[in-house]
Amino acid sequence: MQQVLSILAGVVAAFLAATLVAQAQDGASIDRQFRQWLQNDLWPEARAKGISQKTFTAAFDGVTPNLKLPDLILPGSSKKLDRKQRQAEFRAPSAYFAENIIGAVASGGKRLLSRHGATLARVERQTGVPGRIVVAIWGRESAFGKAKIPHDAFEVLGTKAFMATRKDYFRKEVLAALEMVERHGAPPRGLKGSWAGALGQPQFMPSSYLAHARDGDGDGKADIWRSEADTFASIAGYLADKGWVTGRDWGFEVTVPPAVSCALEGPDQGRRIADWVKMGIRRINGKPFPPHEAGSEGYLMMPAGRYGPAFIVTPNFYVLKEYNESDLYALFVGHAGDRMQYNSPPFSAGWQRVDDLLRSDIAAMQRGMEKLGYDVGGADGLPGFKTRRSIGDWQAKNGMKPTCFPDRQLVQRLR
Repeated sequence: MQQVLSILAGVVAAFLAATLVAQAQDGASIDRQFRQWLQNDLWPEARAKGISQKTFTAAFDGVTPNLKLPDLILPGSSKKLDRKQRQAEFRAPSAYFAENIIGAVASGGKRLLSRHGATLARVERQTGVPGRIVVAIWGRESAFGKAKIPHDAFEVLGTKAFMATRKDYFRKEVLAALEMVERHGAPPRGLKGSWAGALGQPQFMPSSYLAHARDGDGDGKADIWRSEADTFASIAGYLADKGWVTGRDWGFEVTVPPAVSCALEGPDQGRRIADWVKMGIRRINGKPFPPHEAGSEGYLMMPAGRYGPAFIVTPNFYVLKEYNESDLYALFVGHAGDRMQYNSPPFSAGWQRVDDLLRSDIAAMQRGMEKLGYDVGGADGLPGFKTRRSIGDWQAKNGMKPTCFPDRQLVQRLR
């Protein structure tokens, strides 16, 4: 028995050794292909865009592909790198608003609103974007500048431009990062970002930095890594450039009577807020809508369908979504900002329990609905407003009480 175990241990050791050798050989091969790609593919385009050889060389000095990043494909094939993959779960909307997270942003932001009041007031005068919104984004993106941003930006962006599933997107971003070094004085070897390539305290992609970063402290630079004033000005500048409407709020929590269909959700189904009121929709706190809001357009937004809070939102809500294409992100920012400035309570309506589903389940349901002629916004496994309202419409047409949210039974019937 002891001899058998010894033989098995030797076989396992030999297998592991062979695996490590093969992985080392694969890594060396990828490194060589990466250097060839840099020289023969990326450099000619960078040079055509006015990037100097000095900048290009400094940016990629010592950089090798980071094979631990997600969504990488082996060069020259369609095969993803062999990583242990778990099926992605769809997180219930309630998880996004855990009180320990949003409460920390709101309480920390309240102190910082006061500390940076003068700077934020100046930024608001310049852009129309309220300080509470700026600080809420700052808190969500980088924990008010305290989050560690450990990755070398050119390692991440170079790796992804070379071998990610979205090569074209990251190629644009790595070229933008080179322009940041060439024309804006960014340090080529000290440019730090996230695993996705987002930079600094506002978590701007390089192209967003070039388009929207601002100098908030008057030193002639837009330093989104070390300058809080530049960070504030850049976040507000981004939102202003995307169409922030001065003087309007982001939205209001409301009650939606059963007679009002949840399938009326979406930015393409807007109507005057006063008309929503005529349909029976009311602010959750019982107060009337501000007069200037009542006469303006608003949109129904129900991120969990009938299983959670409902809102009438303004065009500014969809400007917040330009920062991060997520209803929940925009809602988090708006609500955290309100709690900072107005001491607003948590949402009045609770988040009800919803079925645990995989994103692949939801995507299968979405593909089924597309076959029925519904526009669900793409089969991405995420129930955005087009999916939610399509569910509500299908439920109503099939004699069901509309919930406008996926569940296990719907997945089974519609996939």
